Amino acid sequence: MPDATPSSSEQTGSPATAPNRRGPPPPTKQEISNTQRVLLSFWAVVIFLGLPIWWKTTTVYRASLPLDVMKDWSQGNVCQPTFPLRVAVEASHITPQEAQHLIKTTQHALDDLNEFSAHHLRLVVATSLSNETMETEDANVLEDDIALLVRLKSTTSSPTPSFNLHTFSPILDVFYGQNQIPSSSSGVSPLASSIAKELQSIFAEEQATLTHLLSSISWKPTQTSTLSPEMASTMTRRSTRSFKYAPTYHLTFSLFTPNSAPSDWAIESALSHHITPLLRALSPISNFTIDSQLQMYAHFSPTFPDPAYDPESKSYTLNTSDLSGFINAADWPLSPSIGAGPTINFILYVPAPHQTPLLVRENGASSWLIPQWGGIQIFNPPTGSAPSSLSADDLSPVMQTFTNQLLSLLGLPNSPSSLPVRLSTLTRVHAASLIFSASDTLGALARLTKSLPNIPIPNTVAHSVDSTIAHLHAACGHLRQGRFAAALQDARVAEAEVERAFFERSMVGQVYFPDEHKVAVYLPLLGPIAVPLVTNSVREWRRWRLARRG
Repeated sequence: MPDATPSSSEQTGSPATAPNRRGPPPPTKQEISNTQRVLLSFWAVVIFLGLPIWWKTTTVYRASLPLDVMKDWSQGNVCQPTFPLRVAVEASHITPQEAQHLIKTTQHALDDLNEFSAHHLRLVVATSLSNETMETEDANVLEDDIALLVRLKSTTSSPTPSFNLHTFSPILDVFYGQNQIPSSSSGVSPLASSIAKELQSIFAEEQATLTHLLSSISWKPTQTSTLSPEMASTMTRRSTRSFKYAPTYHLTFSLFTPNSAPSDWAIESALSHHITPLLRALSPISNFTIDSQLQMYAHFSPTFPDPAYDPESKSYTLNTSDLSGFINAADWPLSPSIGAGPTINFILYVPAPHQTPLLVRENGASSWLIPQWGGIQIFNPPTGSAPSSLSADDLSPVMQTFTNQLLSLLGLPNSPSSLPVRLSTLTRVHAASLIFSASDTLGALARLTKSLPNIPIPNTVAHSVDSTIAHLHAACGHLRQGRFAAALQDARVAEAEVERAFFERSMVGQVYFPDEHKVAVYLPLLGPIAVPLVTNSVREWRRWRLARRG
């Protein structure tokens, strides 16, 4: 009978097949302390070294801007522009007491006629001004000090006052009879009323232009008069036709012909005789550069309709609706912009002999204006065939047309007849418009700074803003003092500085850089480092809690 008693090997199990369930030995206190010190050192490096470096290298620098002051300028709370025009009265044929009384009476009549409180005429006695001074004084002094000189001239052949405004000098001659001088006890004078009405008429279009300008801005700085619908429409057409003010303009005079003639034109002598004197008068307002070109075999665009022959006028005609396609921009060498300022183009086109004379069908005109671009003049030779060259005499009527077109494109008012008075009006209008434009841009920059906290603001922007505000204060002060040329210069600098600040490259580059881009950049770099550091910190924290409970 077999023995059922198990062997000793069966009772205890075989050592070769028994599983080994022993784990690693528990860490010693020294090992735990070393691990905690390593973790603490890592966290110390991250907190006291890594985070400050990351914060310093990723923080967007934002220079301090006077946001409240910028907002006040944009809302019109700082500057209330006024336009005090000094009108000097020269009365050498009457006594000083009579002159003072006439000026006082005329001033009261002017104040009663004026509906625009910010634009007012102030009469002064021209004691230190002579005729030679007004004729030869440079433009800056005339614009800053005296807007107009009124010369009283006694005559026996004028029962009622008559006036003569000089075309090329800011002088108004008033012819009156000796019996028209008001007595010292008279409070009303027909002569004073006539002078007041004439002065109001001379500056009426300037008041309308400034009224239209003030009505187009976001804030109403002063009380203005009301424009009639016709005058408002005229002001709107002028603003859409003329160029925006620029410190520098470039003038390009081009001669285009579809044939080989004319192959020469006396453009230099024509420019020096007609254009250069005008640009010299405009130099206190803007600078101008000039170039010219001649292009032969310059044909119309293939899509431009051929001129149609009109048997009634015996001429070839163009429809007004087709004039917009007259310029062959693809083949004619017309650069849209040369230099820093905008380019004003003037084109003289000499048609082919078989299409001469060439006119506009609706009005029979040979010239037209392209708003904010330039002017076009068609030269129809009297003989019907194109001459080999155009002399200065041939170009004289052309240059007169180009001169009128240039004045229209620059926004010069149509009245009065005195060119210096119209130029001084343009100075005041541009000074006011630049002040309003710079103030609006300051407000836009302040709103941009608040709405986009991630964009950097370098110190150059802060300097430009400070310079803008300083020049705006100076320009507004010059306006109040009647120094309009100086006001234009400061307003021009303010506009340039605020534009430079608003379009700062470093700011524009960070406008569309959201926080998601930062996460996408840093997460692949910080993730492999942060995961083991955090997991080991959590494990050590749990061990510390278990040890504390035990």
